[in-house]
Amino acid sequence: MADACCELTWLRYILKDLGIQHSELAVLHCDNQSALYIAKNPVFPERTKHIDLDCHLVRQNIQSGLVSTAYTPTKMQIADIFTKPLGKVLFGSLLGKLGVYNIHSPT
Repeated sequence: MADACCELTWLRYILKDLGIQHSELAVLHCDNQSALYIAKNPVFPERTKHIDLDCHLVRQNIQSGLVSTAYTPTKMQIADIFTKPLGKVLFGSLLGKLGVYNIHSPT
């Protein structure tokens, strides 16, 4: 999530340099409920000391109104098609969400 926040900040600066105003919130979709809770919670549990900087970055972007977070179940993560081995049904479903269709299949 911290890397995505950095990329979003960079994209905002590029758009601003090009003269394009983008005032809407960017929504970070995440399938890890623990990460979402840690990003919103101002108190860090003892076990999260190694991720303090990333959490502060994400929380700062949330509080400044640049980013909002949303839970997306694992089955709905479209990016998984590029990063994970999937079953035939889930693979076909995600292909449809990307707008990829087999033009040779009978309809």
